Amino acid sequence: MFPLFTQSAHAPDGLMLLFMAIAVDAALGEMGPLFRLLPHPVVLIGRVIGGLDRRLNRPERSESDRRRRGVLVALGLSLGALGTGAVISFLARTLPHAWLFEVFVAATLIAQRSLFEHVHDVAVALKENGLEAGRYAVSRIVGRDPQSLDSHGVVRAAIESLAENFADGVVAPVFWYAVLGLPGLLLYKTVNTADSMIGHLNDKYRAFGMASARLDDLLNLIPARLAGLLLVLAAPFVPEGRPWGALVTMLRDARHHRSPNSGWPEAAAAGALDLALGGPRKYPGLVVDEKWIGSGRARAEAPDIQRALHLYTVACLMQAGLVIFLLWLQA
Repeated sequence: MFPLFTQSAHAPDGLMLLFMAIAVDAALGEMGPLFRLLPHPVVLIGRVIGGLDRRLNRPERSESDRRRRGVLVALGLSLGALGTGAVISFLARTLPHAWLFEVFVAATLIAQRSLFEHVHDVAVALKENGLEAGRYAVSRIVGRDPQSLDSHGVVRAAIESLAENFADGVVAPVFWYAVLGLPGLLLYKTVNTADSMIGHLNDKYRAFGMASARLDDLLNLIPARLAGLLLVLAAPFVPEGRPWGALVTMLRDARHHRSPNSGWPEAAAAGALDLALGGPRKYPGLVVDEKWIGSGRARAEAPDIQRALHLYTVACLMQAGLVIFLLWLQA
């Protein structure tokens, strides 16, 4: 895994830029004060997708027409992201100190600290303010109906979100930067944002968002499995962690998830923490009867969130160590 753009007289090595971006994200997180003044890159991507949705996905068009337009949208967004990333990378390696801007952009598209904070907020809310506060906190990171969750359900939802978003919010961005540099990272975040906005299986988006959803599945194919493996390797460093259980559960239960990818990190986390995750879920207007993932406790408690965060932190450190190892191989 080596970036498409590596180094020049002005810029450090591409993998060093990636490591810097990981470090900046770990230190600064979402950089909320800055993005109250400026639009976040993902917000800009979302505006483009929203505009295309309004213009091209009109209900009077046939399903086949909307499917064709959705394919063109997925292709256009991908080419636009690759082109934008290539321009930024070229300038970063041409102009003195412009590589700092690439580090900044990459850091804003990696979500390791913000994910930790959002999930930690659920544990704090449950412990200090009770179930309703926990439901509100978890509603910020999951799409299901929070009012249908008891305290155990809130905890499970938080841990499931942590595991799934570790794959698509942390590992996948780092993986695609390592493979293709900033163009790869922008490609992934654009497709992932499109999937979250238009990749739904309802009447409005089933046809129009199909291409974006399938492309997102493809781009997450390797990162999701890598995320699961990192969680398995992190398990020995967690209090009462079960590395063998993590591996066995991941290989056995990953397919129980409705997503071809999300089940890998979720099953690894369930096995590592000796929990049962997944199961029946209630979304607004919809009940999904899913299989359980893991054979441990379904009655998860708030301290299990802290154990999951411990697992997550170790896995993030291992990923940063893997980037350093690749740098060493490249030297």
